[in-house]
Amino acid sequence: MTLKFLGTIVLAMTLLILTLPLDAKENLPETTKDGLVLKQQHKLGAVYIKPGATLASYDKVKILDCYVAFQKDWQRDYNDDQMGLTGQVTAQEMQSMKTELAKGFAEVFAKELDKAGYTVVDTTGADVLLIRPAIVNLTVTAPDVMSPDMSTTLVSSNGSMTLYAELYDSLTSDKIAEVLDAEEVGAHGFNHVANSVTNRAEFEETIQAWAEILVKRLNEAHGKSK
Repeated sequence: MTLKFLGTIVLAMTLLILTLPLDAKENLPETTKDGLVLKQQHKLGAVYIKPGATLASYDKVKILDCYVAFQKDWQRDYNDDQMGLTGQVTAQEMQSMKTELAKGFAEVFAKELDKAGYTVVDTTGADVLLIRPAIVNLTVTAPDVMSPDMSTTLVSSNGSMTLYAELYDSLTSDKIAEVLDAEEVGAHGFNHVANSVTNRAEFEETIQAWAEILVKRLNEAHGKSK
């Protein structure tokens, strides 16, 4: 059974847990069934790490396709709040948003890793870190649907999403870490315009922050100051 296929099964089981708000879980387990140990926990996230694991041997990164899932009943709840049918989100539009977000994830991570001197590859090897990412509990405050209404929409945030990522040694398939982080997107403390352009920019800004954290951890492992 391949890592990718096995990972799909494990991911599906994990996502069942993630349907609840993270802050509803007062106490996360200290260890996972894979032997990873809880190293960091906050209201909206957690990090589990394999004891003794280090990123020092990895200077290349392989990123699997990012799985994307909307928050349960998001489409129904959003459409219930719309007047008439013209402003409602269709299944096709939801799929388009998921595809664009997954594409943006890959592009942003590749850009940040390359900028820091880490090569993104499609192969495995002793120096290749494999990342299996998922974005779940996705909400979009004001999706830019095909509507004749030309009015401007102001929002206090563009939405929210939760990153669930697993890090593996690509050669041995040993799991090194699990990361869970929920973020509100585009919450700047003031109302701003929401459309397809600003939505993409705000969501990719959050993805960039996640990519920068990975780069920081890789740099620390390699003894780099930046």
